[in-house]
Amino acid sequence: MGISANPNHRPDGSEGPVRIDRPAGAAPCPLILASPHSGRNYGRDFSELACLSLDMLRRSEDAYVDTLIASAPDCGACVVRALFPRVYVDANRGPWELDPAMFSDRLPVQADDVSRRAASGLGVVPRIGVEGRPLYRRRLRYEEARERLSQCYEPYHAALAGLIGEIRDQFGFAVVVDMHSMPDQSARGVDFVIGDRFGTACDPAVVDAVETDLAELGFVAVRNIPYAGGYTTEHYGRPAEGVHVVQIEINRSLYMDEKRVVKSARFADFEREMRKFISRLSQRDWSALASS
Repeated sequence: MGISANPNHRPDGSEGPVRIDRPAGAAPCPLILASPHSGRNYGRDFSELACLSLDMLRRSEDAYVDTLIASAPDCGACVVRALFPRVYVDANRGPWELDPAMFSDRLPVQADDVSRRAASGLGVVPRIGVEGRPLYRRRLRYEEARERLSQCYEPYHAALAGLIGEIRDQFGFAVVVDMHSMPDQSARGVDFVIGDRFGTACDPAVVDAVETDLAELGFVAVRNIPYAGGYTTEHYGRPAEGVHVVQIEINRSLYMDEKRVVKSARFADFEREMRKFISRLSQRDWSALASS
């Protein structure tokens, strides 16, 4: 594999909605690291609609997770990350997880079965931001949401699904690590939450490996509570078909000031630990998964 910094550059040279980084020099391995919530390209159209300041909008990001996993291609793994912000489109939701209450017109019938996430305001086009605050000055039209899905959501999942297929074709299986961050108050005293949909999204060996590597680096990790995984683990996790997906939530207090959304004095040290963690995962022998 060569390196592809961004296969989705637009004709005018600007970055598209998703970025893929591939190994350059390192021997490729069957790992894909994904970051659907670290994007921070806030467009003018969204800023004009939003009733929260940029500082408040950014508190919904998994800020700097993309930086923390940037070393993965040096270890042989691929990285895919959304460049659009989570409050604009949430790539870790199903495409029909829409809240009818936030639209001025009727939604297609596919959206009639409203999920709990969408009803709470945290659908694929979120209604609320940090602290449950409303995002918009007015109700949206469905066509506005449809355009966002076409421009952002669909390219992200096309990139992720394409990588999964590519890696599975090469190795016989693929391991996807969906990377997120969590507020400190979500799981006090816990550094990482590992989610595998309670054993359904990946082979147990994958979760065991993640937990072991984190423990050996001195971190406290728990499984599935309070985060068992979102749409990515639900939709792509098919261990019987050779696709193993695990979600990792990182406690933000390890590396950033949550309220100001800035790196803390501990960031450089924590980034080095994350490099070690990614290197360990990349160097593992995952070949047993090919026959599971």
